[in-house]
Amino acid sequence: MPTKPDYVQLESGDDAAAVRDRLTFLRGRRVLLVWPESGTALNRKLDLVLVQREAARLSIRLAIVSHDADVARHARELNISVFETIGESERKRWKRARGSLFADRARKPDEEPSADELMPVASRVRSDALLPARTRPWVQLVTLLLIVAVIAAATYVIMPSATIRITPAQERLEVQAPIVADPNPAVTTVDVDAGLIPALIVQVPLEDTATTQTTGLREVEDSRAGGTVVFINQTDSPIDIPAGTVVATSAGTPIMFQTTDTALLAGGVGLQVEAPVEALPEYAGSAGNVDAGLINTVTGDLADRISVRNISPTVGGEDRTLRTVTLADQERLLFTLRQQMQSRACDEMTNRVSATQTVLCDTVRIIEERGDLTTFSAQPGDVADELSLSMRLVVEATAIEQLNGQQVALARLSAQIPRGRILLPETLEYESSGVSIDSTGRVGFVMTAQGTVIAQIDPEVLRDRMAGRSVADAQAYLTTELDLQPDTAPEIAVTPGWLPNLPLLAARIRIIMETLTP
Repeated sequence: MPTKPDYVQLESGDDAAAVRDRLTFLRGRRVLLVWPESGTALNRKLDLVLVQREAARLSIRLAIVSHDADVARHARELNISVFETIGESERKRWKRARGSLFADRARKPDEEPSADELMPVASRVRSDALLPARTRPWVQLVTLLLIVAVIAAATYVIMPSATIRITPAQERLEVQAPIVADPNPAVTTVDVDAGLIPALIVQVPLEDTATTQTTGLREVEDSRAGGTVVFINQTDSPIDIPAGTVVATSAGTPIMFQTTDTALLAGGVGLQVEAPVEALPEYAGSAGNVDAGLINTVTGDLADRISVRNISPTVGGEDRTLRTVTLADQERLLFTLRQQMQSRACDEMTNRVSATQTVLCDTVRIIEERGDLTTFSAQPGDVADELSLSMRLVVEATAIEQLNGQQVALARLSAQIPRGRILLPETLEYESSGVSIDSTGRVGFVMTAQGTVIAQIDPEVLRDRMAGRSVADAQAYLTTELDLQPDTAPEIAVTPGWLPNLPLLAARIRIIMETLTP
């Protein structure tokens, strides 16, 4: 289904130029020109021709909605579809426009004179000097050969290309530079020769807490297990079971219990009564926790008259040892919290300095620790499973500008670079170690600098020297004249591959210098 057309509503008096401007923004679309209800526009055939020509240039397919008879007639002569209403334009097929003002040679009138017949007239109005002379065949051949030769020469010079891949000699250098960072305000500049750089002191107040398990033990009385048993009458007479009646297990080492209340067992064989029991003191602790059915023995005078069973296990027996605080617990917790706060202090100080500065974490030290601000949750001998400590203190550390230390290390590294080689900045790595601090607050440390140095080869100069050489000559030059990495060989690729020489134009030679992965 064709796309919905764009509508261009014309105003009375619109000319061809105005309509053509409006078509500029509708390239490649179907456009319906809608004439005004009153008045008219584009009422000359020439106007429609100009609009039709612009539409053809913009690949626009035109149709018209108009009641003007002259406009309709002109449109039909130009093979442009004309509709009475917009709805009719949407239902009916549009014609493809044809430019009737232009005719090809086949449609020209028979009586029109040919170009040869008009030549005598043209020769009278044009100077003979302006007419081209007939060129002889050999001149044309020579001209053609010259053109072919020029093209071939240009192709030979411009089209060839080459790629040269080499691996310059390279090695990894490393130096260790001793550096002293001095926080004295009088030291403001870097002394590369002496390895002296300025430093600053950073202080932060900290507050933190820590908790540890206590290690002291205190023995206390074990708790006794308890439960219930069922007494069963083995006679026809009622039996009083006094408190303190002892019952026991029979398997393994007997565990003894005693009743804690009196009980009356009704007369009759098989009648039962339930009574509470508790482990004897000598069986206190977890030993008194026995499973159901294990209590089955009655001791004393009632042993022949009643039997006993525990339907449910006895519970509550516990071996009780309490944990207590020791002096070692306090000392250990104090040491742990100090270490914890010093580690945290480095992060806190790093957040307070600029991005270009580095806090030497090994210099973090406590400068103020007040006893009244160090509080334990319990004292030695107190019963407690855990011991907590809260503390407030002030710590300080030394910070330096990263670039200052790197400047000293780089200077030492640069002094080790062999002649004819350059340092690759992207391979530089720095690391500090061996931090120490003296009584004056000066911090000494070692900064290690590592970097890759590579043979210095100028690609522009190398291209100029390679231009026009044979592949073998170029290979020999690269191998003997350049400082290349041992066990590597230059690679030369010429395009087209059948050419024996590298391009004459240096710009057509590409130099690729490989670097080894550290």
